Amino acid sequence: MPHSFGTRARTRHMFAKKFRQQGPIHLSQYLMNVKVGDYVDIFANPSIHKGMPYKGYHGRTGIVFNVTKSAVGVRVNKLVNGRIIEKRIHVRIEHVRASKCQKEILRRKKENEAAKEEARKTGNKVNLKRTPKLPKAAYLLESPGDGEPVTTIQPLPFSDLV
Repeated sequence: MPHSFGTRARTRHMFAKKFRQQGPIHLSQYLMNVKVGDYVDIFANPSIHKGMPYKGYHGRTGIVFNVTKSAVGVRVNKLVNGRIIEKRIHVRIEHVRASKCQKEILRRKKENEAAKEEARKTGNKVNLKRTPKLPKAAYLLESPGDGEPVTTIQPLPFSDLV
């Protein structure tokens, strides 16, 4: 048999629903509030064929640039021959999820604003920068006990025993 090069070729697992996840789509998916500028994840729902994105965009995160009554326009970065091109695709709302990629950034922003407000009230300086995990603090090793001095062991010089 000849090899298939269709638009849904090699999507056996990608466009298949998980175990016990079959059935109709929840109404909340259709009522999802999406605004221009929101980050969304493109996940094709295999039970709805209409407005399904091409398999290359499955699992990608993009930014909404247009909202229509049944679909959203999403800007997605795509790697083409070593360069990244911004593609604009329209996907029906069933194939889109609100992304959690900004969650950590928004949480940090909220905490930083609260810390700044607290610093203004108290007059203390506050460091809002993220710092990497620092090395462990140094400590002094005490003697083994009963006042014995710590013994220093020297390596033996190498001797060839042939």
